Amino acid sequence: MQIGIFSGSFNPIHVGHLALANYLCEYEGLGEVWFVVSPCNPFKQGNRLMPDELRLQLVQMAIADYPKFRASDVEFSLPRPSYTINTLNELKRQYPEHTFHLIMGSDNWPGFPRWYKSEEILAQHGLLIYPRPGYPIDANALPSGVRMVDSPVLEVSSTFIRESLSQGKDIRFFLPEGIYQELLKHKNDIPC
Repeated sequence: MQIGIFSGSFNPIHVGHLALANYLCEYEGLGEVWFVVSPCNPFKQGNRLMPDELRLQLVQMAIADYPKFRASDVEFSLPRPSYTINTLNELKRQYPEHTFHLIMGSDNWPGFPRWYKSEEILAQHGLLIYPRPGYPIDANALPSGVRMVDSPVLEVSSTFIRESLSQGKDIRFFLPEGIYQELLKHKNDIPC
């Protein structure tokens, strides 16, 4: 099966994440999208995160009713910081019957050559790039195995969600059903 790996902190997950993953399954040929909750991104080491288990729980809640989505805690047992190549290699080891494609925003593409073993990622796995505002990509200039997808652009971010919650805003429609109420229960665990 063709599997999209959507790796991130999901601090917290929101409707933008889900809409993109849904689009990739329904329009770009992926059989499933796996949300890999990352405990430690080497490029975001200064950022404060909600507890790992809470972020995983919120992802599980958000995707529970859609059979093409799966939550993964594979990075919880890998060495830190979390390097994408290690995650992809571990998934390939555990699930050799699947083909994995890394999902990445166009805002991350310019810095991709600085990623740990980026050449190995390109050589061994597919890469799907989705558009982000202010980061246009020339699809014709992409290397082999890298594809730009024409997904809708939703300008929602986890930072916006956290800041809005800290200001007491009712943002329930930016979040999957049930997640807003769950976040209110854990508002002391949400960094601003």
